[in-house]
Amino acid sequence: MSTAAQTSAPPAHSGPATRREWLAILARTPRACMKDALDTALNGAPPPEFDWLRAPDIGLAMVRGRVGGSGDAFNLGEVTVTRATLRLRVREGRSAVAAVGIAVHMGRDKERATLAALADALLQTPAFEARMQEHLLGPLAARIAENRAQKQARAAGTKVEFFTMVRGD
Repeated sequence: MSTAAQTSAPPAHSGPATRREWLAILARTPRACMKDALDTALNGAPPPEFDWLRAPDIGLAMVRGRVGGSGDAFNLGEVTVTRATLRLRVREGRSAVAAVGIAVHMGRDKERATLAALADALLQTPAFEARMQEHLLGPLAARIAENRAQKQARAAGTKVEFFTMVRGD
C-alpha cells in the first residue's frame, strides 16, 4: 500500500531545491530540528515580520491508498493535519517583497506549521534564498536521507531468503 507521503523523496542533488522539493523536506522535519536549522540560517537574528493570511489551524484530510502500490485507489482513512499561510513584510531597497509561505503537515503542531510557512516564504525571498538553501534545506535533507538509510538497514537485517529444492522423480 502506498500513500502520497511515502512516494516523494527529498532531493538527491546538491543544487538549489525546487519549491515542491523544499515543501516536502519541511513537511517531514520535526519542530525542534526545523527551529534549530532556521535559527542557524538566520544567524540567530529574529525572523522578519509577517502577516497571517491563514493562522495555523487543525483539520482532517483523507488519505488514499492503493493495493500493491498500483491497484485502484481507495480511501484509507482520515489524518489530522495542520496548515498555515503567511505573507512576509520584507523591504528590499525601495520595494516591498511580499512572499507568501504555506505549510501543511500531518499532526497537530501549530508552531511547526508556523516555522515551515516562514521557511517557505524566506526561501522565495532573494535576500534569504541562498542562505536558506545552504543552512536550512541542506542539513534537513541530509537528516531525512540518513534516517531513511537507517530504516532501510534495519529492514535489510530482517530479510529472509527462501529457496526451494527440486526433487527428482
